[in-house]
Amino acid sequence: MRILLVEDDPDLSRALQSGLERQGVVADVVGSLAEAALALREPVHQLMLLDRQLPDGDGATFVATARTLRPNLAVIMLTAKGTLSDKVEGLDVGADDYLVKPVAIEELMARIRAVSRRPSAMVTPSLRLGQLEFDFESLQAQVQGQTLALPRRQVLVLQALAMRQGRTVTRSALEAAVYGFDDEIQSNALDAHISKLRKALQQAGAGVEIHVIRGVGYLLAEA
Repeated sequence: MRILLVEDDPDLSRALQSGLERQGVVADVVGSLAEAALALREPVHQLMLLDRQLPDGDGATFVATARTLRPNLAVIMLTAKGTLSDKVEGLDVGADDYLVKPVAIEELMARIRAVSRRPSAMVTPSLRLGQLEFDFESLQAQVQGQTLALPRRQVLVLQALAMRQGRTVTRSALEAAVYGFDDEIQSNALDAHISKLRKALQQAGAGVEIHVIRGVGYLLAEA
């Protein structure tokens, strides 16, 4: 999953970004509503974590704009404004959930999973293909009950391919799913991740193959 974190406190945003990435989530950070509006013009984020007290306004006023740009975007407000009236206001303007800082990363991930399970988020709980089972909530891949120990980037590649199994995923879409705004992407980095993932799936007897669709992208299909 790739999310947009709208937070102007550098220390907090770095801590949240690091914690989320340890959970297999790519988090792009912006520090204002104007930057968030620009970021949402690219359809790469499934969820937005939105602060309220931002340099150019209250995040609550931005929810309607975000919905216009991305109708299916999940929105969780993450803010220090924690009175009952604050929470009611945040939920009434359209946020899917409302969390008060500080928050443990475990609870934040649980809230993200809960919001992602809602029909509007259009997230499939799991995929079974060949001998492979991929859980989109835990981001765990199993073959015949045995968990595959995959590095985070390979997990994100597999997640993106599994969500569109049987269909071609363009190279740019894979890069968008795997890398954040601040990541430096080496020219052959994605190919290396896919090659290692293909080898891991083959050695585990997953019964699936990652096909190269020349000039377009990649496709996950049953072997």
